[in-house]
Amino acid sequence: MASAGNITRAALPRGQPRAEGPTFVLGISTAVPPAKFLQSKYPDFFFNITNCGEKEVLKAKFRCICDKLGIPKRHMFLMEGMPKANPGICTYMEPTLNVRHDIVVVQVPKLAAEAVQKAIKEYGGRKSDITHIVFATTSGVNMTGADHALAKLLGLKPTVKLVLMYQTGCPGSASVLRVAKDLAENNKSSRVLAVASEVTAVTYRAPSENHLDGLVGSALFGDDADVHVVGSDPKPEVEKPLFEVHWAGETILPESGGAIDGHLTEAGLIFHLMKDEPVEAKLQLTKDKMQGNRDILFEFGNTSSALMLFVLDQIRRRSVEMRVSTMGEGSKFGFLIGFGPGVVLDVLVLRVAANSA
Repeated sequence: MASAGNITRAALPRGQPRAEGPTFVLGISTAVPPAKFLQSKYPDFFFNITNCGEKEVLKAKFRCICDKLGIPKRHMFLMEGMPKANPGICTYMEPTLNVRHDIVVVQVPKLAAEAVQKAIKEYGGRKSDITHIVFATTSGVNMTGADHALAKLLGLKPTVKLVLMYQTGCPGSASVLRVAKDLAENNKSSRVLAVASEVTAVTYRAPSENHLDGLVGSALFGDDADVHVVGSDPKPEVEKPLFEVHWAGETILPESGGAIDGHLTEAGLIFHLMKDEPVEAKLQLTKDKMQGNRDILFEFGNTSSALMLFVLDQIRRRSVEMRVSTMGEGSKFGFLIGFGPGVVLDVLVLRVAANSA
């Protein structure tokens, strides 16, 4: 019997049974726009399309940033025709939020849907098995949101449960997995889409001598979507676990205010980036432990909220190529660490499945 004050009643059974085991990543896939920009040619394109070709000193500084980042190419939805059709987004601070939102509210869920189709195929289940969507994006704000739009694009059943995480920044990848873990373990037989999708139209703007952080962002970020299918108690012979989400947590770093932040204005999203993010040095990691990060930055640039999901997929692929014993490049455990505005730190401990490839 349970008692609350003077009221005594029989304990009610839990309405939704919990899963018996931990959460696993069961399928992974990514998607990028077909338009590819070579970094070596991007400074000339960027300064010409924003009518800043006369700013030779600033362009030289931007070219130096591009060279130092060591990113040979990026994928972006904003091909040459899009800025020309919407010249306001090629200025520095002209009010263009409506134009930017018209682009991202369509393209963010559309890019995510492309990744979902491939992820579901890999995990081996059916689209009708999906019970939840956890969606992170920093690209725009809308009602209904990107999660609802994705469910409609995929034709998911109307009872699918939606969780939307706006303006997460780079920790978004870890955040969606953290929330997906809670949902999967507290709802027996659930299958969760952990989604992150970004389109940089919300931050695209002309270069300015007064905002060098904007120069770094213009040389760094790309458009992308990543999806993980997550669930507990995998079905034998149907679902193949890749990673167990063993533990997940989040914290706000003390005295870190202003190190990374963004402000959504009438001119789009304006962000500030700290100069150094010394994760590798502080954790005393060997170079190979963050090779997956370098591979993704080299191939796609910084994919913002989707970055860590891209990296996890790359680690899985590298493990197959290396023919090591586990999907974690031979390790049995690993950390997935994302940090961004706040500064907020999301950390997951992953137990790695055996490599049967």
